[in-house]
Amino acid sequence: MNPSPSDTFALGLCSMPWAILNRPSIQLAALSGYLQQKSAYQVELFHPYLAVANSLGTNLYPKIALSGWAGEALFAPLLYPEKREDAARLFYTSLPSVNSKEVDFNALTEQVEACCQNLLETIDFSHYGLFGFSICFSQLFPSLYLAKLIKARQPDLPIVIGGSSCSGEVGRSLIKQYNQVDFVIDGEGEARLLSLCNFLTNTETMLADGIHSRIPVTKKSLPVSPLAISSLPYPDYRPYLSEMRKSFSHQPFIPILPVEFSRGCWWNKCTFCNLNIQWANYRFKDSGRMVDEVLALAERHESLQFTFTDNALPPKGADHFFAAINEMPLDFDFFAEIRATAKIERLKTYRKGGLTTVQVGIEALSTSLLKKMDKGSTTMDNIAMMKLCAEHDIKMEGNLIAEFPTTSSKEIEETLLNLDFVLPFAPLTVASFFLGYGSPIYRALEKYGIKTTLPHDKTRLLFPKEPLNALTMLIYSYRGDKKKQQQKWKPVRKRVAAWQDFHTNRPDKARPALSYRDGGKFIIIRQERPSGKTLHHRLRGLSRKIYLSAQVPTPISEIRACFPQIAHDTLATFIDEMCLKRLMFQENGRILSLAVQQR
Repeated sequence: MNPSPSDTFALGLCSMPWAILNRPSIQLAALSGYLQQKSAYQVELFHPYLAVANSLGTNLYPKIALSGWAGEALFAPLLYPEKREDAARLFYTSLPSVNSKEVDFNALTEQVEACCQNLLETIDFSHYGLFGFSICFSQLFPSLYLAKLIKARQPDLPIVIGGSSCSGEVGRSLIKQYNQVDFVIDGEGEARLLSLCNFLTNTETMLADGIHSRIPVTKKSLPVSPLAISSLPYPDYRPYLSEMRKSFSHQPFIPILPVEFSRGCWWNKCTFCNLNIQWANYRFKDSGRMVDEVLALAERHESLQFTFTDNALPPKGADHFFAAINEMPLDFDFFAEIRATAKIERLKTYRKGGLTTVQVGIEALSTSLLKKMDKGSTTMDNIAMMKLCAEHDIKMEGNLIAEFPTTSSKEIEETLLNLDFVLPFAPLTVASFFLGYGSPIYRALEKYGIKTTLPHDKTRLLFPKEPLNALTMLIYSYRGDKKKQQQKWKPVRKRVAAWQDFHTNRPDKARPALSYRDGGKFIIIRQERPSGKTLHHRLRGLSRKIYLSAQVPTPISEIRACFPQIAHDTLATFIDEMCLKRLMFQENGRILSLAVQQR
């Protein structure tokens, strides 16, 4: 029975494992803040991932949360008991550092099941007129499982799901397949969740567009415009912190607070990417508003650590934000994702403003391959970014996408060659290409030699045949040149593994692997090599000046203009020698000196 508008309407919102342990859910905080700003509805937030982390331990939980698949595998047998063996196999392959003799899959499954059962006993679900799940990466099986338990106990309680893993046809297929789901919110959630609450309280007779219902409702829908995100309330993380203190009362804890500067991606062209299908229009907050929000959250929650949830920071807005933060006597620590085209002055400003860790969209070390990906960057841009991060003490994370469709042998050769030049810098992680639902490649299969789409191998291990074929998945496999690509990319994987080993085994990790000291009339370059032998190079006079003049990507024509006394052939020979020694990189008429100054 639906409550009348005069009744107090309460809803519960939940974020399941495998959310990051030391981060509150920005999704729940944003939804709750908006509803409390726009209505009198009561909103209660739940973070069961904290109880699961407490049960499994703070060493094991983060490994599972970051694995991508192991967490889904742990919950799969609770929905599909017949998939237990396959799920266990996926669990251990997703966590190569976890020994099956030390960590028992079945015992862990029983632990997460017990946590969910305990939640049922501690929450009075009859209190709510709606219960919702925010579903992002690795939260699908946990959310579907708990929703099933709630429905068994409280059949008349409407359950809604939403989030990045429910976008487009993915969400529509979920509501068709799973009876425990009554509504799916597709796209930006705040206004749509408010519309759903209004509909359930008979305040509105129509649902907003983007809300899918199990029970047929009127065909008309209320239009929803993209929100002006600068006017949204600040996220309130107090419910998360209250739960954290209960779950980990014996441990001191300072959270990393998520904040969003923008929604969507200002570039939004990468051919492999499907991260933005839930957003309509790219929007970003005013930089002044962003500064105020960070200051307010830091004071309220007594934390100086923040992570931006943006797919890529808005460049001009971020310029103003970090410049303003730099003027304040506060020691902030930020993580953000940025593009590889950032310039040196911009990166300096960001670092001074507290940006200590970045994830950079590197993806490839072949310019022609980057063009196929529509990255809008070159290998020179990528290498320059890797060097700039090393030079300004910014920890850099990034991926190299392997097995990208239509990769040529020439592009593999180019990648292998360029891996030699980036050896001194923080190693990338190899990520296998997958076909993302809604991505530009997904919408133009033939262009990339893809003949047909197939269920991904890992989803085959989790789902029985019937739901596997009925659901629209976020990721797919395909028929095309996949096997050929796997063979082609083997040398790259081997070279990256050697790169990672080189940095793991370096005796003095605080010292750059390729650095120089300036003697005024000469420089001395120190170069560590995989063989274990450290080389030293001395450059004098004009050689020193030329090397120092290319600390950022510089056209060779500018070098010639600065040093007209050097013959063209002599300059070309010098550059070639520096590149042969892997002290300099050149591409399309530009050069970059790779050594960073030793501080």
